[in-house]
Amino acid sequence: MLLLRYWSRSATAPVVSGSLARAQRPARAQSAASDRHRAREPELGSSVVSPLLRQGLVRIVVALNARYPVHRNRLLTVPSFFASWLATEAAPVWLGWWGIRTVADLFGRRRRLGVADAVGVGLTGAAAGILLREVLDGARAGEQLRGALSGVVPASFLDARPPCDRRGAVLPVLNGRKRRRKVRGLVYREVDGHRLKLDVYEPLDPPSSGQRRPAIIQIHGGAWVVGSKDEQGVPLLNHLASLGWVGFNIQYRLSPNAKFPSHLVDCKAALAWVREHADEFGVDPEFIAVTGGSAGGHLCALMALTENDPEFQPGFADADTSVQAAVPFYGVYDLFDRGQDQVDTFLRFIEQVVMGSHPEQDPEGWASYSPIDRIHGDAPPMMLLHGDSDVLVPVGGARRFASELSRASTNPVVYVELHGAQHAFEIFPSVRAVQTVEYVERFLTWTHDVALAGRELSHSDGPEPTESGDPSPATSHEPTMTGDGGRPRTGVVGAPNRN
Repeated sequence: MLLLRYWSRSATAPVVSGSLARAQRPARAQSAASDRHRAREPELGSSVVSPLLRQGLVRIVVALNARYPVHRNRLLTVPSFFASWLATEAAPVWLGWWGIRTVADLFGRRRRLGVADAVGVGLTGAAAGILLREVLDGARAGEQLRGALSGVVPASFLDARPPCDRRGAVLPVLNGRKRRRKVRGLVYREVDGHRLKLDVYEPLDPPSSGQRRPAIIQIHGGAWVVGSKDEQGVPLLNHLASLGWVGFNIQYRLSPNAKFPSHLVDCKAALAWVREHADEFGVDPEFIAVTGGSAGGHLCALMALTENDPEFQPGFADADTSVQAAVPFYGVYDLFDRGQDQVDTFLRFIEQVVMGSHPEQDPEGWASYSPIDRIHGDAPPMMLLHGDSDVLVPVGGARRFASELSRASTNPVVYVELHGAQHAFEIFPSVRAVQTVEYVERFLTWTHDVALAGRELSHSDGPEPTESGDPSPATSHEPTMTGDGGRPRTGVVGAPNRN
């Protein structure tokens, strides 16, 4: 029995093992095929969703939008602006990051470069080329600014002025704030439950006895509904304060709660407050300039064109609200949008949010709040700056305003249209912004010097007579802003159409 049982197991074992082997062979073959398929999957998948291709597609879209942002589209214009603005003004940062990331991805690969990867690298290279053009446009801003000012300010004066702190163009936190002193949150007005405040930017050194320093008021933008004194106009105020100016960055009531003319009334109240406190800050009350961007540019232009207008000075009609210079950036100059530059919802926004009335119901009110309708011959010296790629406030309105102002004003008008510049191009110290700040300071300082020279001349008994008995002409070193025949010089620099 034992032998029979042993023989039975021995005889059947090969059959069973053979059957098992035959049964397992297809399973092993199927498993091997599955393993080979899985091994191929990363390669096939990577050719479709390659990180390099994905990054290249995103980068080329960002670069093309920076170069050709979307105009006059109620849905796409605002997001297109933000993407274009960040890509344009921070182009060196993006180029550096793209280069580092692409090199890291290429050298960190575990397999060879595929077609999709090569396409992605090519797209990144094309995007970098587009942004490099933006960097070059920004670097040429100084040439445009100098060309505009050359009709007003002597080249020797432009060359003698100190440069802006350019470290901010590499690292924005290095924006010159250590070269000035800042006093925050001084209340200049209480109205309708609002405590309106301003920040003061002063030189590090206090004024000497009897010294009077020029002042400038900065008005923030934000479509009259948002915005803050804390993040706008800072590079310019830092630079001016480091060179002896006193800057005031102000708040004002915002829409939709505040309607026409509350915004301008608050700005004029701030101007009156600065003059009242001139002794406290060592400010020259006879020379106060004003600047601002976007909605702040609109209010800046109105400040320059509506001096001592009692309509905008309720409760302080006797205060002196004249300004001696104005520098509006990318301002809104025509509330009626006669050139139809804006998106089709612009007039409705102004009507419902800012003015609180329809232009046909209150044409006089709209005209009184529209800078192009307030132009007159006694406007103070003005320097207007606008980017030719601005999609929020298209450049056409600035061109018309500058043209009409230069024809009417007896004082200098400088218009600079910066090639490749988007809206809000000087918010942080980019390559373009630091050059803009430098030349704005030169315009303002020259204007101040001219005002001082004129003041000294008017306070004197007049020039000494010559041997013939006629008054002697002004010496050549005295500042002047007039050209041939006593007419004001006007510097106008436009930008060519972009390719």
